[in-house]
Amino acid sequence: MLFDEIVFGPIHSRRLGNSLGINLLPTKKKYCNYNCIYCECGWNEKDASFKQALPSRKEVLTALEKRLIDLKEIETNIDSITFSGNGEPSIHPEFAGIIDDVIACRDKFFPNAIVTVLSNATRLYRQDIFNALQKIENPILKLDSGTEEMYKRINKPNFEVYNFSSLLENLIRFGNKATIQTLLLRGICNGEIIDNTTDKEFSAYLEHLKAIKPHLVMLYAIDRETPEKNLEKLSLSELEIYAEKIRATGIPTKTFS
Repeated sequence: MLFDEIVFGPIHSRRLGNSLGINLLPTKKKYCNYNCIYCECGWNEKDASFKQALPSRKEVLTALEKRLIDLKEIETNIDSITFSGNGEPSIHPEFAGIIDDVIACRDKFFPNAIVTVLSNATRLYRQDIFNALQKIENPILKLDSGTEEMYKRINKPNFEVYNFSSLLENLIRFGNKATIQTLLLRGICNGEIIDNTTDKEFSAYLEHLKAIKPHLVMLYAIDRETPEKNLEKLSLSELEIYAEKIRATGIPTKTFS
């Protein structure tokens, strides 16, 4: 499923309420430095020759202002302005400036709404990205595994620069401001076992959480169609078993199935 607008919705989110989405990426293809086996946008295209310009900072601001004015006129409230869309939003070269624009726009039209970014956290090594995500109320950062082996199997990072060790270091540096989102799943992909719920995996994952000290963890299960078909959706009751293990460390945890 691809989003074909810069600003879309609002849509009801199981985590964020009435959420107005912002897509900083191409509208006709996924554009991401991960190739997650569960991504609702599908697999990354192998043909890199296809080019589509990203929306400019001005285009994003214009589209957002127009949608917020329209929502005001029809008296539709929003709970979150959410950077989501067709891949990793922080790839956009004007991401930090766009964050500033969105905060100002939110303050003007819907001051009670929060600004959310759904990010895989790979670009926290850039100080401008790090600082931009620190400014918003709700940076939701992905961590799907406890070990590098399972990280590669689930998230399939595209570039060698995005290694598991540096990801963890930057998440620890980001610290308590973060919400960590984790999708728990089992299955098979390319003949390899996918399971981030084993004792080995989840114990390692818990140690990472203790080091990061996020203010919240969101555990969730597959909700939409996935590009890899041999994956298992966990039930809410099973998610709660793992959530209790996290809560035992003192970290608040919510589950979504």
